[in-house]
Parts: sequence; structure tokens; C-alpha cells
Amino acid sequence: MSDRSKASAKERIGEIITILRETYPNATCTLDFATCHQLLVAAILAAQCTDERVNEVTPGLFAKYPDVEAFANADYAELEQDIRPTGFFRNKAKAVIESARQIVQDYGGSVPDSIDELVRLSGVGRKTANLLVGVCYGRPAVIVDTHVTRVSQRLGLTKEKDPAKIERDLREVVPEADQTMYNHLIVAHGRETCKAPTPRCEVCPLIELCPFGQERMAGKLL
Repeated sequence: MSDRSKASAKERIGEIITILRETYPNATCTLDFATCHQLLVAAILAAQCTDERVNEVTPGLFAKYPDVEAFANADYAELEQDIRPTGFFRNKAKAVIESARQIVQDYGGSVPDSIDELVRLSGVGRKTANLLVGVCYGRPAVIVDTHVTRVSQRLGLTKEKDPAKIERDLREVVPEADQTMYNHLIVAHGRETCKAPTPRCEVCPLIELCPFGQERMAGKLL
């Protein structure tokens, strides 16, 4: 991001967050969980699946496997069937079991709290690692998912397409204290208003702060 673009983004970000907080006062993590390890499992299951579908599966799953040790000792074929409705169940079962074993063997059964350690776990990339750090451990974290990518690009907060570069741009623009909440707010806004492929710019509370929306409403974009 150029210095000029970064300066513009920094000028607007405070108002963007304020408006989104007012619009979505109940915005929060949309995966259901009671422990950090449950959030990790839910996040693995959420790959290529809706959070709603994951939340339908996890109550029974977490009752059957109540802690990380239970997942570490799970039977692959049985777990595959338990999580089958989330799709890609073979790869996900492998990631869930192997990450649980890593946590038990390397971290004494506690989910690690740093990005570097989390991304060493099976099935965990930077998005999931940041989710854990931000939601479970309450530290600054930029969680780049499809909603954050799309809406942040439209708002002119990044021009990048690569998630790592988007994360870098947002870390420079979004105040640390707001970074995790930024994700929750943007996800809510992306689902409700800034949809793909047809955003509802005509009712968007951010229209005055959104370069994409202003151009689209002026007829320059389809």
C-alpha cells in the first residue's frame, strides 16, 4: 500500500469501526465453542464450510470428545463420520487428530498462544492462528477470511489479494485494540450488506467512506 493510500485508510478507519460497532452491536465470533481447543477444532471444520453447518455438528462432537486428549485418541474412521457433514472430512479428521496429538505431546494439553507455535499444528494456517490468538488469548490479531478480504479491498484499506499481504496492510491501518473486533464487524457487514457478488451499497452505512461503493453508485462499476 502506498503512503498516500495508507494515510487515507488511517484517516477513515476510526469512523469505519465506530459505524460498524453501532450497526452490529452483537458482532462476535460466529463459531460456537467453550474452550480454546474447541475453537481450534471448529475452525478446522469451518474450512470450505459455513459456520452455521459447523455449529450444527460441534455440540454432539464436543460431547463425544470432551477434551483434547479424547480427540488425540480418536479413531480416524469414526471421527471422519462424525464430521462428515462439514465436507472434506478425511483431511479434517486427520488435522483434528494430529493437531490434538501435537498439543498433548508438545504443549502438555494446552493450546499454544503464539502465531509461530500455532501454525506448526496440523491443519492450522495464519487465519486460524490469528483467530485463536485474538479470540482466546485477547491479543491483537488480524484474521483474514473471505469477508475481510472482499470488504477491506472495497473500502480501500488494501489492494492486495494475498492473505499474508492483506494481513500486513491491515496491521498497519487498524489500531491494535480493534483488530480482532474488526474481523467480527467485517464478517457481519459482509454477510448482511457488502455481499459478493452484489453488495447492497444503497443501504450501506459506510457508503460515504467507501471508494468502491461511491464509484458503483455513480455508475462507474457494475
